[in-house]
Amino acid sequence: MSNALSSSTLRILGIFAHPDDPEFSMGGSAALWADQGHEVYYCIVTDGSAGSNDPNQDLRELVRIREEEQRAAARVLGVREVFFLGYPDGVLEPTLALRRELTRLIRHLKPDRVVCGDPTAFFYGDEYINHADHRAAAEAAVAAVFPSAPTRPIFPELLAEGLEPHQVKELYITADHGGPYTVFVDISSTIERKIEALRRHASQVQVGDGEWVRNWAAETGKTAGLAYAESFRVMRLVREHQDGS
Repeated sequence: MSNALSSSTLRILGIFAHPDDPEFSMGGSAALWADQGHEVYYCIVTDGSAGSNDPNQDLRELVRIREEEQRAAARVLGVREVFFLGYPDGVLEPTLALRRELTRLIRHLKPDRVVCGDPTAFFYGDEYINHADHRAAAEAAVAAVFPSAPTRPIFPELLAEGLEPHQVKELYITADHGGPYTVFVDISSTIERKIEALRRHASQVQVGDGEWVRNWAAETGKTAGLAYAESFRVMRLVREHQDGS
C-alpha cells in the first residue's frame, strides 16, 4: 500500500472491538467517505468468538465466519482493507500491548482521521450497558492516537521497525446512543448500503426490512435537520493556519 495521497484525499481508520461494530457506528459515513474518494480502513480488535451462546457452536468456526462477514460488509461500503488483531472476545483490556499494536498500525497507515467508540460511555439510557470490550478498544485507540503515535520516545521498538511518529489530525468519537455531538454526517445517500452491510453480519444481526436501522438514523438526524445521519464528537488535533500552512 502506498502512503502517498492527493492533497484532497483523506486516509481514515476505524478502530472497533468486534466485527459488526463499525457498521453500526459508522457504516453510512464509511460508504459516503469512500464514495467521495477517501481511503477507509477498519481495524477489528477481537476475534468475535463470544458472539454465540449456543453450547454446540464451534468457536473457531465462528471466528472464521465473523471475519468473512466483516470483510463482506466492508466490500459493500467500499472499505479498502480490514485488519484483525485477534484478541479474545469478551475479555478485552486496554493494555500496553494493545496500545502498541494500534500505534504500530497508525504509524504504518498514517491516517488523517481515526474513528473509534467513546471510552467513557458506560450506560446508554436505561436499557443498554455499553460492552466492556467497546470501552477497552476505544480507550486503547485514543491512547494510541495520543500520546503514543506522535511521540518518538514511546515504544522505541517501533522506530527500530522503521515506523516514524505520526500525528492523526482528527479523532471522530462515535455517538451512537447519545452524547456530545459536534458533527452530523448526512448518510441519506448511503443508508441503504449501511443496511445491506449489516445484513452481511447474519450470524449476529437480524436486519429484516431494515426499518429499525432507518428509524435509528432518522432519530439521529433530527437534531441536524437531516433525513438520516450518524453523529460524532470530533477532536481537531491539528489545525491549519489561516494562510493554509
